Amino acid sequence: MVIQKITPCLWFDDNAEAAVKFYTSIFKNSKIGSVTRYGDAAAKVAGRPKGSVMTIRFQLDGQEFLALNGGPIFKFTEAVSLIVNCENQKEVDELWAALSADGGQEVECGWLKDKFGLSWQIVPTAVSTMIEDPQKSDKVMAALLKMTKLDLNALQQAGQS
Repeated sequence: MVIQKITPCLWFDDNAEAAVKFYTSIFKNSKIGSVTRYGDAAAKVAGRPKGSVMTIRFQLDGQEFLALNGGPIFKFTEAVSLIVNCENQKEVDELWAALSADGGQEVECGWLKDKFGLSWQIVPTAVSTMIEDPQKSDKVMAALLKMTKLDLNALQQAGQS
C-alpha cells in the first residue's frame, strides 16, 4: 500500500463510518480502504467501546483521507473546508444537492455544510480563472458574494459586463 505524503484526518464523534459511506457514494473514483478498531489500550484512553471503529482510510476522487471516531471533543468549523473543483454547472448542481441533503446547510458563496458538519466549497473551475483576471475579478466577486450555490452562467455574464 502506498501512503500519500499528506493525508487530511477528519475527526468525527462516532459516525465516521456513516460519513465515509456517504462521501464515497457521492464522488466518482472513490473507495473505502482499511478500517482499524479500538483495542483495549486505545479504547480506555479515548473512552470509546473496544472493537468499535477507530479509523477508516478512504479516497474521494483519488484523494486519500482518514476518518477518526475520536469522540465529541472536537467539532468541524468553517476554518477548514474541502474545495471541490467542478467542470460545469451540472456537476455543481449534483454535488450541491448531494452534500447539502438530509440536514446539510447551504451557506453562501458556494459554501455548504454537510449533515456531519463538514464544510465544503463547490466551485466551477472557471471561477478561479475569472477571479485571477484583473479585468473581471471585481465584477465576478460582486456577483459571487450574492450567491449561495454558484451559478457559472451568471458569473461568466458578470465577468463580461
